Amino acid sequence: MGLFSNIISRFKSSPKIDWDDLEETLVAGDLGIRLTTEIVDELQGKKGKIDADAVAEVCRDHIVEILGDDVPIPPPRTDGKPVVILVAGVNGVGKTTSIAKLAAHLKGQGHSVMLAAADTFRAAAIEQLAIWAERVGVPIVKSQYQGDPSAVCYDAHRSAISSGIDYLICDTAGRLHTRHNLMEELKKIERTLQKQDETAPHERWIVVDATTGTNAVVQAKKFDTALDLTGVIVTKLDGSGKGGSLVAIKHELGIPTRFIGTGEKVDDFAAFQGRHFVESIL
Repeated sequence: MGLFSNIISRFKSSPKIDWDDLEETLVAGDLGIRLTTEIVDELQGKKGKIDADAVAEVCRDHIVEILGDDVPIPPPRTDGKPVVILVAGVNGVGKTTSIAKLAAHLKGQGHSVMLAAADTFRAAAIEQLAIWAERVGVPIVKSQYQGDPSAVCYDAHRSAISSGIDYLICDTAGRLHTRHNLMEELKKIERTLQKQDETAPHERWIVVDATTGTNAVVQAKKFDTALDLTGVIVTKLDGSGKGGSLVAIKHELGIPTRFIGTGEKVDDFAAFQGRHFVESIL
């Protein structure tokens, strides 16, 4: 059940709103304490009868305003260099699969794409991305297990420039967001890419799992400190993920969701549309 339908179902038969219950409902929807407080404060300040429909309407209006306009992916450049997208995230969120889906999405729009297998801490990650690259039909640059991730990105960037590739997507290790040294490595990858293009990477995205709730916000905060994130890919919205975490990430950090994953198939992936998300998922 979505957030709005849950609110209406929960409070429609109540003569008045139980504010503590409403707070628990909104927090359970992964909207976060800060946004929950704002919504409750606005409702409590309203005059007249506050029923379930009014609560849902205020929530919807807040969320639509927070999500704002959709942010499209940058178009291919005209200077012969690729748009570089650096993708980060902890293990288990579906990062490698999301990268493959993104590559297929871009290729489907007629663009050329290259992948950089810079998650060298797991041999399986290199193999997995290579299998996806072959399946999707895009070139990949990789190195041996435990190789230098920055060197992989550098080589891939050089190859993408020489080949006139539109988009270079760099996978990175599934880092625990509490590991300072690994965050520093992400910064090193950025510096390495800038040796050939001082504006790279042009996009810095984190992949989060919708089913992890508020932990996704914690992860985004940590990675944002290291990378100054420009986007979020949210996975597993087809499961128990309520999707409220992406609203909290935008509200608290200002980072927009760029794509959503709703299944295991390569085409279970779409550019994020805020209003559609609000109406169909929340």
